[in-house]
Amino acid sequence: MNTTLKLANRFREVIFSGTWIANTNFKNELSNINWELATKKVDSFNTIALLAQHIHYYINGINNVFRGGQLEIKDKYSFDFSDFQSQSEWECFLEKFWNDAEEFSTLVERLSDLQLEEVFVQDNYGTYQRNIDAMIEHAYYHLGQIVMLKKFFLHHS
Repeated sequence: MNTTLKLANRFREVIFSGTWIANTNFKNELSNINWELATKKVDSFNTIALLAQHIHYYINGINNVFRGGQLEIKDKYSFDFSDFQSQSEWECFLEKFWNDAEEFSTLVERLSDLQLEEVFVQDNYGTYQRNIDAMIEHAYYHLGQIVMLKKFFLHHS
């Protein structure tokens, strides 16, 4: 199995189907909650919905580069999202999240192993492989926060 397929599969694990690292994944954690729980606030912590939108923001930004576009995302805007106002809005977001995450995986698979070592946009961002690895690690980081928030809500409801 080539490196790009391995990376794409690692990304799919954290988003769709894996249980090896965190014993769960985004799809498992987000598909079984409603919009009210997803947008429920605890003190100054980010909501589950905001964390999911944050990860989706980076997936979309990197997808744009993979498709030959510019890197248009900015860290300072990565948490600037409105709350969902209905279950249908939440479900539409989740559908877009899953579709864009699958596109990310497919675009990673299409890269050559040589492309993985190329500069991602500019030198200070490192290589394509470094950015794909960072996306996987970043997703696991926020998945952990989502799991903790869900446990808190279930324990305190």
